[in-house]
Amino acid sequence: MAHIMVEQLRFARSEFLRCLDGLSLQDAYVRHDQMNCISWIIGHLAAHENQVFVFLAQGKVIQPDLRKTCGYGSPPSTPKLDEMWAAWREVTASADIFLDSLTTERLSEHFQWKGEPLEESIGTMLYRATYHIWFHLGEAHAIRQMLGHRNLPDFVGKLTDARYRPE
Repeated sequence: MAHIMVEQLRFARSEFLRCLDGLSLQDAYVRHDQMNCISWIIGHLAAHENQVFVFLAQGKVIQPDLRKTCGYGSPPSTPKLDEMWAAWREVTASADIFLDSLTTERLSEHFQWKGEPLEESIGTMLYRATYHIWFHLGEAHAIRQMLGHRNLPDFVGKLTDARYRPE
């Protein structure tokens, strides 16, 4: 069984997917003022997990252009929805290889970059990734509401697979 914090990340991912269920191709590219479009948000979240749980954690390079297209500080764009979903699936599957290995002890460790430990521990980075998904899930939900979509999820889904359990 995965660490409870990993289960929470996976629950956040599943809620993000639930929020985007039924999204049309046309609506995936709509931008409101300074908000990015939903296709960009999907790629952005994939870029974050790619950087932390694939590159830093495993030393693997996959989806090398994702950070340039959808990384923090990248210029506004409307990347192709099918490409962003493909990147999301590849990155999360690869990230899960590392995430499934996490133990409570490992969460206190720090990744190394250029021979130096990073400031945030692996556990803090896991928190950040989980909260990052929730942040952009809310943004995507707001975009869909502004587009007039009806029958969207109106509350956090079932926590059956992410129940609290003591360590």
